[in-house]
Amino acid sequence: MRYESPKTTREAVTLLSKEKGEAFVLAGGTDLLVRLRMDMIDPDLMIDIKRIPAMNEIKKTATGFKIGAAVSGRQLGASKALVKAWPGVVEATNLIGSDQIQGRCTMVGNLCNASPAADSVPAMIAAGAKAVVVGKAKRRTVAVENIVTGPGQTSLAKGEIIEAITLPKRPAKSGDAYLRFIPRTEMDIAVVGVAVSLTCKRGVIDRARVSLGAVAPTPLLVKQAAAAIIGTKLDKEALENLAAACSAACNPIDDKRGTVEYRVRVAGVLAKRAANIAFERAGGKK
Repeated sequence: MRYESPKTTREAVTLLSKEKGEAFVLAGGTDLLVRLRMDMIDPDLMIDIKRIPAMNEIKKTATGFKIGAAVSGRQLGASKALVKAWPGVVEATNLIGSDQIQGRCTMVGNLCNASPAADSVPAMIAAGAKAVVVGKAKRRTVAVENIVTGPGQTSLAKGEIIEAITLPKRPAKSGDAYLRFIPRTEMDIAVVGVAVSLTCKRGVIDRARVSLGAVAPTPLLVKQAAAAIIGTKLDKEALENLAAACSAACNPIDDKRGTVEYRVRVAGVLAKRAANIAFERAGGKK
């Protein structure tokens, strides 16, 4: 295995493009190194992106935030401006692993690992986050919900790398939240995850996005669930409609951690709870 530590995104892309064998990108390594030690992968090339300045910054811009691909969960939690604007996104990322893992794990790594149960991904989708994808020929911006195409699979082409995640500027009276259910009290994989982001106008929900994790092969953006609460003050009927839409969108599997029926029901329950938190954060009153 060859190890490279480029100093620019362009250099990383060139290395990826030229490699004829198996190449992997190392950010925090909290998933990749485990797979390596378990002999699940046999890389010909490992590209460490932690020395690339553009991938190690959290920037507040006129249009929102730009978060580098190598920024750790701990760094996200330490950004007061980001926590204030997008608490649900930060909270979701901070659920990945233990305190020790938080010093290494990244949102982009969580995204590119492409696990259906990834915690940060539904929160990013609900937030309307976009991935800045850099390839040999061009740079493009892709909605996060279009990155994961299946378990362990992404839409990234050979030689492409995600340089950063962008989060939009929050309108006034906005809030977001992410909740998950796990069998243990901490450090477990989500059986169901739900993220809700919304904006209120004159006390009524004006815009919303709802995303589900661990209930389908890929994280889901559930437009019907968002439609169920837009134009409401999140009354009981709206919450029931939200729950029904989330449950209907589920396409989960049976495994030792949860049955299909259980996941479908829990998705609706968590959606109501997450929506209430987001609504309260947006200053909404019932």
